[in-house]
Amino acid sequence: MRIVGILGAAAVLCAALLGSGTAQADSPGIETNYQNPVTALPPISAPDTPHCTVTAMQNDFGNTISSPAWSGTLTPPAACAGPWNKVVLTWSGSVQGRQYDRLAGVWIGGAEVLRTSTPEPTTQGISWSLQKDVSEFIPLLRQAQPIAVSLGNVVNSTYTGVYHMKLTLTYYQADRHHPAARTADEVLPLSASTTDAGWTYLNPGQSSSRTVTLPRNLTHVSMEVYARGGGCDEQWFTSAPDDLAAKYPNYLCGGGPYREVQVSVDGRPAGLAQPYPVVYSGGIVPTLWRPIPAVDQFVTQAYGLDLTPFAGLLVDGRPHTFTVTPYGAADGWTVDSTLFLDTDHHAAQTSGALTEDTLSLTPNVTTTETPGAGDLVNVRVSAHRDWTTAGWLDTSAGRVRTTVSQHASYLNTDAISGGGQQQVVAQREQGATTVTTDPQHGRATATRHSWDYPITVDSDVPVFTDGNNYSLSATVHQGRVMTDSVQQGDHWRTVDSTRDVVDATGVLARTNGVVTAADGRDAEHWSGTTDTGACYDHLIRAAHGYVTQDRVSHDCG
Repeated sequence: MRIVGILGAAAVLCAALLGSGTAQADSPGIETNYQNPVTALPPISAPDTPHCTVTAMQNDFGNTISSPAWSGTLTPPAACAGPWNKVVLTWSGSVQGRQYDRLAGVWIGGAEVLRTSTPEPTTQGISWSLQKDVSEFIPLLRQAQPIAVSLGNVVNSTYTGVYHMKLTLTYYQADRHHPAARTADEVLPLSASTTDAGWTYLNPGQSSSRTVTLPRNLTHVSMEVYARGGGCDEQWFTSAPDDLAAKYPNYLCGGGPYREVQVSVDGRPAGLAQPYPVVYSGGIVPTLWRPIPAVDQFVTQAYGLDLTPFAGLLVDGRPHTFTVTPYGAADGWTVDSTLFLDTDHHAAQTSGALTEDTLSLTPNVTTTETPGAGDLVNVRVSAHRDWTTAGWLDTSAGRVRTTVSQHASYLNTDAISGGGQQQVVAQREQGATTVTTDPQHGRATATRHSWDYPITVDSDVPVFTDGNNYSLSATVHQGRVMTDSVQQGDHWRTVDSTRDVVDATGVLARTNGVVTAADGRDAEHWSGTTDTGACYDHLIRAAHGYVTQDRVSHDCG
């Protein structure tokens, strides 16, 4: 529960309280245990081909907060030498006692292949597992690579939970019916290290820059970016304007709620992403997320940017600098990025130019504050983005023009009352990015990725005296809707769609050191197409920490 400034400390208290066993299991209205975490996301498909599973890491993360990442070497299995149709990463673990939610990451060859966070345990303990298709990193996986795993944890007399973690990779051989995965020709990490945690922690106003030299025969350049806020910016979408935060410093974080992740190439604006409003397992009220996690809590999705319009500037054989900036940050952000490069297989050199770049790194953000009854203040923050980058490359197949255009809108309303103790936040981020490729010989193609990130948070902190006397309650609606389409004539054909919605309500209270309320209800409904294009619909409902309904359908209707 990190809605407000003081609750950065209260979150630690909540993690301890819910794992403390202070209240007995038979106490009415008090949830002391919950089942292992569950999710409505579709499972990753596995081809029916020979495969090998390699244990990349098995390690206990105890008091590791100031320690280097776990490191080793990942070697492809000799019995499954490739080519591979798919490579799947499995991250599984268990923990018991008292513990906080922790950020974790996995790097192979310096590229961040997984960003995740941990659930908060009970004294009885929980276990969980997740999978991610990491086939896009096959260009790195073909050779032995350094591997690093970071999970900064604290173990002492209060926080006793040790995370027992295991990481495996399963390599599925390709065959006539299951062809080799299509990947970029080269994967180029822009991380800070190949043997330690590769992410960079940025304070407000800071950026992360990496300088690299790229192949001289580029045909396509894309970037994958991770960016996640910390401290008050863990839940940046509930942050208030500075004047209100200064008025109620015990309850509100400042800086306002607008954030965007900006990318520059040699100082030129090149692309941006609106960040997803991630909530940790201890976020807002911990009982909200037991046993169903918030969207993006366990498998954080990276943001993809097409930088091909800049390729003509990058093929000169000189070093070039890529910069990532979390715009608007009021607290620390953890960022990392990787380049995916395609090259001309029939030419040692391509050439080209950037012809258009209308992206500004200074968004037009409008904030209004309207007084209401009593001490109520209604805050409205809005922003719009419309920009285009374009460029051309001369390749062995002729000249190819690439245009990237984006339209995005942002609206956040926040009703703040009760001296900052009550907030009703409604935020909507939505937009679409269109990439058009126009070759000299052949027909132009266009793809469009659209997104919609709604979240509402109705939270109340009626009592907060100290760590032994407080009361918290919240209701949260959170969604992520994404659609990928291709243009066919004068219309767009959907090739992939997902809709992931989580609804949760929770309470937590303590009086004179004794838990007097701890309960929650949550539900997740995921619908869309799987990685094989099949229809999938999964609804899970839970109450008091345990699943009450679990329904799966493969009906597209």
